[in-house]
Amino acid sequence: MVSELETALKNAAAVVAQYVKDVATMTVETKFVEVGPDNLVDFAQAHPVARTIIKLDGDSESVVPMRRNEAGAPEVDAALFELHQQNVNTTIEYRARMLNALLTTLGVRR
Repeated sequence: MVSELETALKNAAAVVAQYVKDVATMTVETKFVEVGPDNLVDFAQAHPVARTIIKLDGDSESVVPMRRNEAGAPEVDAALFELHQQNVNTTIEYRARMLNALLTTLGVRR
């Protein structure tokens, strides 16, 4: 009986450890694809236009879409950046909900 409990606890700890590892770094990538003839889309041909890496410790790294303006100066592509930022915010909210659910399941009080 004790060994079954120990095994169950070890298995549960392994699942929790894997989950924490999985959410420790989250990558959000926004891609674009051109519409082809007859409005066909080949999603395999999608190209990344923005990427954000978010770490559990708060560190993050972003690559954002830039274009040259008429004067040749780089400027952020506002529409693509806004879409990407919505994806980043959704990812952050999702991770927060999942971590809260995990803490609730483990009986951890905040």
